[in-house]
Amino acid sequence: MRATAEDGVPPSARLPRDAWPLDVDVDGIADLSAHDTLADLGLPPIHPTQGQWPAYQAVGEDLWRVGAAGILAPSAAHEGHQILCVFRTAPAIPGVTEVPPPTTYETIPVIPVGLRT
Repeated sequence: MRATAEDGVPPSARLPRDAWPLDVDVDGIADLSAHDTLADLGLPPIHPTQGQWPAYQAVGEDLWRVGAAGILAPSAAHEGHQILCVFRTAPAIPGVTEVPPPTTYETIPVIPVGLRT
């Protein structure tokens, strides 16, 4: 979710911030990366609109309830890319490790080319 002034805290006030690369080796990830799989679940092709969030969130919650460890899915923000969401049920997630060094952002980074949100 993109922070806005309406959130009460502008993005620039959240700096500096460290972004850590992660090594992920987790079993039980639901692979929703194929558009056919999304259609089988009753989900429309993904677009970066808030109107789609409830349907996608409901599927994610259902998968969490039946024991999925996370979801691999197409990115709404960057066409042709994927996102990985790992469900955190404890302070630490077994199989997820920070890989130093982090990238420290002192200023808001430039928005990547092709980002749709």
